[in-house]
Amino acid sequence: MGSMGPPRPSLLLVFARASCLFLGFCLHLGDSCPQPCQCPDHVGSVAVDCSFRGLQEVPQDIPADTVLLKLHANQISHLPDGAFQHLHRLRELDLSRNAIEAIGPATFTGLAGGLRLLDLSYNRIQRIPKDALGKLGAKIRLSHNPLHCECALQEALWELKLDHDSVDGITCHTAVQEEFVGKPLVQALDAGASLCSVPHRTTDVAMLVTMFGWFAMVITYVVYYVRHNQEDARRHLEYLKSLPSAPASKDPLGPGP
Repeated sequence: MGSMGPPRPSLLLVFARASCLFLGFCLHLGDSCPQPCQCPDHVGSVAVDCSFRGLQEVPQDIPADTVLLKLHANQISHLPDGAFQHLHRLRELDLSRNAIEAIGPATFTGLAGGLRLLDLSYNRIQRIPKDALGKLGAKIRLSHNPLHCECALQEALWELKLDHDSVDGITCHTAVQEEFVGKPLVQALDAGASLCSVPHRTTDVAMLVTMFGWFAMVITYVVYYVRHNQEDARRHLEYLKSLPSAPASKDPLGPGP
């Protein structure tokens, strides 16, 4: 039986190239992964997990090819404009359980094309500008935020693709109409309620107040005019009474002395 010869050069070359590629991929992830996050391989794509890290702001060095970004359970309170605009491949963004107080029209610039899920639940958001999320085609979670329910919020919600599993958690912390406070907002809107009728009612009340003011001014003028004329008439009558009466003339046909 002959001795086994050395491995073929082509096979060694394949193993060498595979090892280099694997090592280069691991080094790439290690170099680009922001601290103190983790960047596991997520079904062949880049996932950045920055959850439970005590972060107070969004990391600046998130890899541009990130597909899944988890930032939940931190202390992030502010989202700068364009914070994610370089993440053109991003599909899921989890910002839940932070301290985010507001979102602006340019906060999620650059994500309109491919984002599929945006989780903003369990934050401190009170108002949502109409143009802040309307251009996103992603499914959005907004439950458990201290929302102020007003017409602008209603108009913003109609533009969004809300996550059906979390809509019951979208409630009014404060509202222009007290009957909405503490109630599921989407259910109330689906039942025919409207937050946009309040401005019209306010306008009607303002018009009534204005009309009442003009009416009061007219009544006041009429009363003043009548009293003023009565005073003039009284003075004229007193003047006439004060005039001396003319002496009685003798009757030429009367009896002589």
